[in-house]
Amino acid sequence: MENRISIEIPAADLAAVKAALQQVQTILAPYVIALTPEQRKTIPKMSDGTEPFVEKVMDYAESNSQFLPPFVDIAELQKDWSAISGLMPLLRTVDQIKDTLSDTAMMAGSEAYVGALSYYNSVKQAAKVNAPDAKAIYEDLRKRFERRSRNGNGPQSE
Repeated sequence: MENRISIEIPAADLAAVKAALQQVQTILAPYVIALTPEQRKTIPKMSDGTEPFVEKVMDYAESNSQFLPPFVDIAELQKDWSAISGLMPLLRTVDQIKDTLSDTAMMAGSEAYVGALSYYNSVKQAAKVNAPDAKAIYEDLRKRFERRSRNGNGPQSE
């Protein structure tokens, strides 16, 4: 079994990161919203390809406002553009952090789970040959692998 990750993050560092993230949440709280899954599906979305188009429209709307439809408030349009311009660099940074945190947690979790399965299989074999203490440990650990029977009449073992 290849050990691909071996880290020990000091509790003080984890606490500092947690505090910093809480501070970020607190600072952004008055400005951020939460969309429903339905809203996320139905609203038009800005992407990297759309961003230059919107930037050009902003320039034109300010310099050639005679073409601005009466239902479009230029001040609100400018606020939206300013918000997206400020938020996107933050979002990119947070995405990078999320990706590396997720990858690191996934790898550490995978290695911990593989090690735990190896221990479990060793205890299982030891219980089969009646090694002292193995049966009690095996009986406790095997609960993780019990499945419910299809007819719902109690557990079905591995």
